[in-house]
Amino acid sequence: MKFTSTFVSAILLAVSVSAVPVQKRVPDGHGNCVGINGILIPCTCPPDRNTFIASLSANVAAGHDVNNPSIAAPFPTDNSQQSAIIRMQTSISSLQNLNGAGVGCPASSTTFSAQLASLIAGNPPPAPAAAPAAAPAAAPAAAASTSGGVDPSLVPEFGVVAGTSPDGHGNCVGVNGILIPCTCPPDRNTFIASLSANVAAGHDVNNPSIAAPFPTDNSQQSQIVRLQTSISSLQNLNGAGVGCPASSTTFSAQLAALLG
Repeated sequence: MKFTSTFVSAILLAVSVSAVPVQKRVPDGHGNCVGINGILIPCTCPPDRNTFIASLSANVAAGHDVNNPSIAAPFPTDNSQQSAIIRMQTSISSLQNLNGAGVGCPASSTTFSAQLASLIAGNPPPAPAAAPAAAPAAAPAAAASTSGGVDPSLVPEFGVVAGTSPDGHGNCVGVNGILIPCTCPPDRNTFIASLSANVAAGHDVNNPSIAAPFPTDNSQQSQIVRLQTSISSLQNLNGAGVGCPASSTTFSAQLAALLG
């Protein structure tokens, strides 16, 4: 999918409502400030709004996070519930990778997670004329289609065999010769069970700031979203940021082909 400058401008207009960060807080004298729910955050967070929107715009134009290319950056502009969730998810990942792969500002430096939880819980997207208030976190409702787990036929194939060419130091060979843990990719059934749990919860169980939409139709956009959720589920399989890299599968190549 290619983005024109006009389309990116429309994207920036759409994000101007939902991407409202909290105000910077009083420092504690140790380089920390207070974010949402009293969580300590870097005092440089949240970033300048124009800086954030410029970075988000670049990510959306590229079709993936510029600083972390394994993370797709879809940003549909309609006002549907699903599109609002996807926009919020992309805003969170753009924030978290603002200055490099995994180097940015935490979601707790904004109200993004509360807004995302509200959307997942079924509350309507905020009206475009007013800035949204921070919504109380709510238990996300599982979609009926995921109550028995995701359809395995919709889960992309890994395309890589675990344990390929071990080097004797715990590393094996993944996509394009990149070294990966020999335990990656995981057993497919284990992965599908984890992915199903994430989709049922509406977010990554091990990393709740990341939404886990998994639409079941065969549209190109839905395939992109399914791959994005599969990648984040893989990367957070055993904990927040603890899992298998995208290079232990062909997920990124499959995603690039769809975005192409």
